[in-house]
Amino acid sequence: MKISSEFSKHALHYGSYNVIQNKVIKRLLKEVKYKPKNILDLGCGSGALYNSIDWKYEHFTGVDFAPGMLELHPKAKNCECIYGDFNDKTLFENLLTYKYDHIFSASALQWADDLDMVFKNIQSLNAPISLAIFSSNTFKTLNETANLTPLLRSTDEIDKLQKKYFDAELGVVEYKLEFETTRAMFKYIKNSGVSGSRKVLDYKQTKKLMYDYPLNYLEFEVVFINSH
Repeated sequence: MKISSEFSKHALHYGSYNVIQNKVIKRLLKEVKYKPKNILDLGCGSGALYNSIDWKYEHFTGVDFAPGMLELHPKAKNCECIYGDFNDKTLFENLLTYKYDHIFSASALQWADDLDMVFKNIQSLNAPISLAIFSSNTFKTLNETANLTPLLRSTDEIDKLQKKYFDAELGVVEYKLEFETTRAMFKYIKNSGVSGSRKVLDYKQTKKLMYDYPLNYLEFEVVFINSH
């Protein structure tokens, strides 16, 4: 298991809430040592991975359960966007009718209801994988300060599950995203989707958390699973 760390500053005028996701995608693609022709992206969102691929391919399939995201995804003759949920077994039954050279998933599988089942279904597609999954150490200090139980699975749990299905290399990267103000930090949390839409604190508790939070940055931990 490899562990490394990266640090970024979040400029308020940047206008993007995908700073960490873009770093994750860049790292995922860097690990792929060849140029797959038929690509599957689970949790494709609005096309961040699609926009980052810099080689020619025959077909790109993007899957997402958010229609609004799929509407924003780039369209092309060799790009197919499918409305589907990786928590649904029937999605993978449909995907089995395709042949993929590589399967990607960037910053999505942490929301799997049953990660064991999802890994098993991904394995059934019989293709190399590049997966990035946020772990329970994401927002570690924030959760500790607010006395909240982490929403996400631990690195050890993710590793234990992936070993059942993949012959893969696992790496862990810790990211820190710095903000100019605590208010800007909480605005990022609200608008980025990284909190999983969890709203467990009322206004008074949120205000207290903003006052008590001891850091000027947010912590993220991402587990990378790569097979070749």
